Amino acid sequence: MLSLSSLTALVQVVLIDITLAGDNAIVVGLAVRKLETKQRRIAVFIGVAAAALIRLGLALIATQLLGIIGLRFAGGLLLLWVCWKMYRELQTSEDHDGDSNPTSGGLRSAITRIIIADLSMSLDNVLAVAGAAGEHIWVLVSGLAISILLMAFAATMIARLLERFRWIAWIGLLVVFGVAVELVYKGGGEVLGQFS
Repeated sequence: MLSLSSLTALVQVVLIDITLAGDNAIVVGLAVRKLETKQRRIAVFIGVAAAALIRLGLALIATQLLGIIGLRFAGGLLLLWVCWKMYRELQTSEDHDGDSNPTSGGLRSAITRIIIADLSMSLDNVLAVAGAAGEHIWVLVSGLAISILLMAFAATMIARLLERFRWIAWIGLLVVFGVAVELVYKGGGEVLGQFS
């Protein structure tokens, strides 16, 4: 039912989505920046579809996820691995500046990175959205749909920017690295808290 509390929850969810979708969009943009236009669209579509399924699955078990100690830590480690792969790709593209052809495994590699990064980064987003939505299931579903649309739109724009201005890719990598370090730090604190 439409009520003041559900509308308030929806506004909160939209604000959370706008705030948190940027990190995911940067990862997607970095992952697809070297692909041809057609492959870029495919990678963004598959990556965003996978993100939708991941977030829906996480949303359904959001409250149970809060009790799993070490989940954020593991997600941070996965994201650090994604950062390392992106760093190596950026280094290689700087070394071969004139070579604009993507590698043969470019599409599969981009999709894999998008899925792993989204799995690592979605937990905070889903938990924040689930917390704001409360008992309003339609608000939760709407919020997840909005975050996926924002990520797809922003990722396409970011990929175009990265294609024109390569230095932005390094800034994007730093942003993603910062998120990974934050996840490792918070998750590590949770794990260490269990032993004290």
